[in-house]
Amino acid sequence: MGTRGTPALTASSQRPVYSFVIPIFNEEAVLPLLVRRMDRLVEMLDGPAEVIFVDDGSTDSSSIFLADRARHRADTRYLALSRNFGHQVAISAGMDHASGDAIIVMDADLQDPPEVALDMIRKWREGFDIVYARRLSREGESRFKTISATLFYRLVNRLASVELPRDVGDYRLVDRAAQNAFNAMREKDRYVRGMFAWMGFRQGFVEFHRPARAAGETRYPLRKMLRLAANGIISFSDAPLRIALWAGMAISMLAMLFGVAIIVAAFTGAGFVPGWSSTIVVTAFLSGINLLMTGVMGLYVGRIHNEVKNRPLYLVGRSIGFAEEAIADHRGAGDHRAAG
Repeated sequence: MGTRGTPALTASSQRPVYSFVIPIFNEEAVLPLLVRRMDRLVEMLDGPAEVIFVDDGSTDSSSIFLADRARHRADTRYLALSRNFGHQVAISAGMDHASGDAIIVMDADLQDPPEVALDMIRKWREGFDIVYARRLSREGESRFKTISATLFYRLVNRLASVELPRDVGDYRLVDRAAQNAFNAMREKDRYVRGMFAWMGFRQGFVEFHRPARAAGETRYPLRKMLRLAANGIISFSDAPLRIALWAGMAISMLAMLFGVAIIVAAFTGAGFVPGWSSTIVVTAFLSGINLLMTGVMGLYVGRIHNEVKNRPLYLVGRSIGFAEEAIADHRGAGDHRAAG
């Protein structure tokens, strides 16, 4: 698997041993510090490396900074998507275009310290195909976020058909063999953490203390977090459908019992006090449940509709630093106007 356990390649080798994939969305405040730390890290590696910055539709000066860097550094690649496709798709785009034997995915905000990659590489050399970075602590995050993350992983692991590793994000190292398997999975509503958990292979962990964001603001507000959580549950579990089925059956049984009670009351002469309130409450309750169940099924049907359209996972607007023949091969590629 790759070159693990073999002597390190020389710096003159064409193909890199390590590929770093870093999705970017409006990160101009942190980029100068990020590239300095990446430069130091690359110098510490035992083989040649490439650093792929995936611009997910940035509207600040991130694109200018990264495009210029890619033109002047042989180890830097710049991949600009045609619009904002989302963090999970940006990760997938970068992994599609990575050519190393070990691919390391990390966020740009330096909450994923680049230096932890050295520990991940050592673990990879031991024979692990996927190496996660597990968080021992999470500085700069609210109590609500840490508690909600813990509850989410417990919920998903109870509902889903695969067990997600806890206290990990998207900071991971992936061997080329596992990378090829991941690239073959082209679903549109992507939950990358779940996809790697589903794949299997030999998986290991390194641990680190997660620092606060170096600069700028988080790109994962509550709305995006909830959407990602929904993707995780719906993509890897049919539990919502089963809950809808059992809830529908339970409500039907209650309605039948209520009907029997009315018949008994009519025969015994007890009667019920007539009124609109009870009728409206029951009708509104049943209508709400009906809409809820329809919505759950609609989520699954909507995902099927999204898949059968068979649109590309993403489109590339511009690329710098890639070989034309290499980049033109990838699925989901769009207009590859190489600029250097």
